[in-house]
Amino acid sequence: MNCLVFIRAYCGFRRINLHGINVSFIIYCMFASNNKPSKRSARAERKAAHASSSRTPHRSAGSASDPYVRTSRASHASRRPSGSSTNAYGASNYGSSTHVSPVHTQQKSNYRSVGAYGSPTKRGPYTPCNAHDREILRAKRERTKKRRKRIALGVVAVCLTLVLGGVGAAWAYLNNLDKALNKDVDADLLNSLTVTDSASDPFYMLLIGIDKDEGRESSDEYGGSYRTDSMILARIDPKDKEVTLVSIPRDTQIQLGTHGTQKINAAYAFGGPSGAIKAVEDLAGVSISHYAEIDLDGFAAVVDSLGGIDINVQYEINDPNYMGYLAAGQQTLNGEQALIYCRSRHAYDAIGDGDAIRSANQRTMISAIMKKLMSSDIGTLTNTVSTLAQYITTDYSVADILGLAQRMFGIDIDKNVYSAAVPTTSSYENDVWYEKVNTSEWNKMMSRVKQGLSPTEGDVTDETTGTVMASSGSGGSGSGDSGSGGALGSSLSGTKISVKNGNGTQGCASDAAAKLTPQGAVCETGNADDSNYAKTLVIYDGDNADKAQKVADLLGCGTVMKNDGRYTYTGDILVVVGKDWK
Repeated sequence: MNCLVFIRAYCGFRRINLHGINVSFIIYCMFASNNKPSKRSARAERKAAHASSSRTPHRSAGSASDPYVRTSRASHASRRPSGSSTNAYGASNYGSSTHVSPVHTQQKSNYRSVGAYGSPTKRGPYTPCNAHDREILRAKRERTKKRRKRIALGVVAVCLTLVLGGVGAAWAYLNNLDKALNKDVDADLLNSLTVTDSASDPFYMLLIGIDKDEGRESSDEYGGSYRTDSMILARIDPKDKEVTLVSIPRDTQIQLGTHGTQKINAAYAFGGPSGAIKAVEDLAGVSISHYAEIDLDGFAAVVDSLGGIDINVQYEINDPNYMGYLAAGQQTLNGEQALIYCRSRHAYDAIGDGDAIRSANQRTMISAIMKKLMSSDIGTLTNTVSTLAQYITTDYSVADILGLAQRMFGIDIDKNVYSAAVPTTSSYENDVWYEKVNTSEWNKMMSRVKQGLSPTEGDVTDETTGTVMASSGSGGSGSGDSGSGGALGSSLSGTKISVKNGNGTQGCASDAAAKLTPQGAVCETGNADDSNYAKTLVIYDGDNADKAQKVADLLGCGTVMKNDGRYTYTGDILVVVGKDWK
């Protein structure tokens, strides 16, 4: 059987195409040679046929011992005289003699051996005439079976090659994306992140934007590093499908260890991603599990990969610093327009706080991107992740991103995405502009966030521009962080804590205090009577046991014990930082 005919019959008389490749044609090219018998095999068959013919004798009439003798009825009927008859073997009887026609060995006989009662039995077209013929037919069948087996194996081999080739290409593609996403992730960054107990637990993620277009390369003071232009602390709750975005003003005043008083955006310049993570953890009193850093130019590429983003521009933007203009109103922004929306702050200088409005615009843009992503098909998602990989650095892999998107699928962006900014007041100190945290309001806000509530009880809108400065959505589910206790009264507001250096490492008392002050604690620092404390101690008087446990939780270490009179200190709680402090 011709190979191509067999394949088409095998495939249901239709061509099968995989990714544009005609499999029938490929297999035909691979195995067409099997349909052409070799010269040697053809010669052998002719020789065998000739030998068979030579071995078949011309028997005389009346040779009843030859069961295969036949009479050519058509050729002898006209020559048979009247009154003649034929015997059971088809021979014509002329009187006392019998005439038998010769046997034509190259024609297949329609009759074979005499059956019961002397009658000939009819046979099928492939019934062998003798043992030699049967051997030839058996050999042909064997060759056909082998050829079919080779073809079937070829079909399987081609299909496996295509499938495995596709799997290999997909693996290589995802592996390259992972390398791009993790290109600047080092051990310090990974060690600074806190792994959550479960994929469904709420976790915190730090989002950092670097605006290189603004020429924010620092002077020699920062070693030529960029400072962060935007910082957003995100709380993500996959179980309840809720997201909270809290913007941190880049001019927020913090204590940065040996660097003293600094703006929070300097933490990245001095300590890289791990330095920024630690600064935000100290400010917010939470542990950060994931990190993402993006060049703001990447916003344009991401927006374009999504086909634009629908935004209601609340206030006309005409910013000469960015040579950009956006009219007010609902519209679909392309990549370049999205950059204007996210970067512009001087357009608001005459009417309000440009930095605060810009931060609100950035949160609005993130919410809009999330909304578009959640409604996109897998092709758009893959294209967006591929685009992000060129501009983003994160500890996440492609599988992590797609897994998170799957767990968050179905989120109601309008109701379950909350946003706000760290409450601050502006002031000049030593000719430097700072945003100073309103500790009391900040503690209340973060207490709500940790419980899974919206940062504010209601929406906050800028009266002049109409910009939503804080969004409360549906108010939140109230699903709190693991181990957070969930009580609003669990903060350390007004608690006086004496923090002593008990391990001899310079600056450790100040670092410990920096973890407590964002919770409202009033800390004083100094040295302990000994610098060889192996363990950190948290000692309390009176009914401050709950607060002492809160201190130990915030520090991440410490043995809580009630003062038995051996320790003298001023305030409510004494902390002795031991060698277990990291």
